[in-house]
Amino acid sequence: MMQRKTQTAEYWQSFSLTPTDIEFLRTVLVDAERPLTTLEMAEALVSERVRREESELRADLARGVLYQPKKQYAIGDSVIFPQLDYRLGEVVGLRAGENPEYGQFEVITVDFGSGRRRREFAASLDAAHRLNADLPDMLQSSAPVSSDALLTGDARDLPAALETALRQDDGFASFEDHWLPKDLLAEIHIGHLNIAEAIIDMNQTALATAALQKELDLPAEIRDDIAAFSLQAALAADERFDQVGPGDERQWFLRRLEPVEAHTLPEALAYGAEAYDPAALTPDLAKLAFELDDEWSDEVEVSDARRAVQTATITLTYPHAISGTLPLNRHARNLFPQGFGERTMVTLIDGRWGNRFSGWVNHGGRYVAGLQGWMEKHKLPAGAYITLERRDDGEVVVDFRPKRMRREWMRWAQLTEEGRLDIQVRKQEISCEYDEQMVIAGDRTDELAGLRQAYAAMPLAQLVFEVFSDLAGLSGSVHAKTVYSAVNVVRRVTPEPVFAALASDDRLERLPESSFRLIA
Repeated sequence: MMQRKTQTAEYWQSFSLTPTDIEFLRTVLVDAERPLTTLEMAEALVSERVRREESELRADLARGVLYQPKKQYAIGDSVIFPQLDYRLGEVVGLRAGENPEYGQFEVITVDFGSGRRRREFAASLDAAHRLNADLPDMLQSSAPVSSDALLTGDARDLPAALETALRQDDGFASFEDHWLPKDLLAEIHIGHLNIAEAIIDMNQTALATAALQKELDLPAEIRDDIAAFSLQAALAADERFDQVGPGDERQWFLRRLEPVEAHTLPEALAYGAEAYDPAALTPDLAKLAFELDDEWSDEVEVSDARRAVQTATITLTYPHAISGTLPLNRHARNLFPQGFGERTMVTLIDGRWGNRFSGWVNHGGRYVAGLQGWMEKHKLPAGAYITLERRDDGEVVVDFRPKRMRREWMRWAQLTEEGRLDIQVRKQEISCEYDEQMVIAGDRTDELAGLRQAYAAMPLAQLVFEVFSDLAGLSGSVHAKTVYSAVNVVRRVTPEPVFAALASDDRLERLPESSFRLIA
């Protein structure tokens, strides 16, 4: 059987884009008359590489006689050896073979050219041998597999390698994993981009590519789809612009008009995974962690029924309360739009007063930004219940559960003179329903932010015990949710490792309903 190089993993692992490949891909794009994805380019390139090898193989086979032990050769014959990477050699010697086991046969001496040693091979051999199969059968039995099969097998890493290579080539332009040769693009110069910036600034809202395209007076002979691709590639390469459209819509906004937290992760939300022993979580603690629905807890598959629900209630945690953000947890994620950009702009509606304002869904950070003013206006503390409702037009109503304003006792985070976290209880005005075990507020949040650096190197188990001890001084017993809420004042962490630390600490006594107290 003939082993083609393109049918091996080694071939594709050492892949590098050649000038011939570049010219081929350019031709593919020109012929397609549209931008192509990296995968489409990879499929075309795999097919071309296989075709080239097949052509070269057949050309090599035409240079001489394919070596088969059963054949008879003469001095001066040109012979091709499949087992030697189809190397061509000339028969320069011929003698009788000496091996009673195989009967009469001959031995040929083959010269492979300057710098290579001569070698001997059997000829006129009637014994069974895998190289004695007829040539047509050999070619058919080793026919190359399809490009689709290669891309799901030996060449599965090719698209990523191809994307890297294309980005390093100045001849190609890309937008959202689509490619075109740069010389096919419409010319988008700095003047066009300045006009686009001015139009968005004037409208103070995200605008679709088509809306911007209308105002730029691009050459009429350029097809609309090529002009759109050209404009989008230029906008994406300019740091002033942000692609924030939902779904398949491409809409553009200005980064300078976005709140900083829309594209820069708030320090309070900087999550770092903590190792813990899952076996330490009792069933009730595991259930409690699941119900808390922290956006960084292990992913849980959401049912189709859950995805269809257009409402959700979430509990505002301290990191989100001081950042003016909402978590994209299991219940909230499906209510907010997702597009092709790092962020998606969404219209939020104040459920109390009905006014609309913009939010930014930061998918990588798993949060929705732009709610700082709304939270401050309604004086919402950590622990407040936030309700969400997605409308058919994609807008999301954000609300809370109101109640008559009154002063109530609630936890208050503050900084001690020694630079440590101290949690007290104070009476504060509050006009919303909240989770009594999660509620926590605090002023001088900039000073509290400094505590995150102070506690950064402290082992989590030590931090949990220190926070627990502070809380226990207020009430004796402390609920696991309260510890989770308070720990998140100084470190962004999911409930599971906090609960595991509580359950594993032999200084603590376990009480009913997921509470703990210090052992006397």
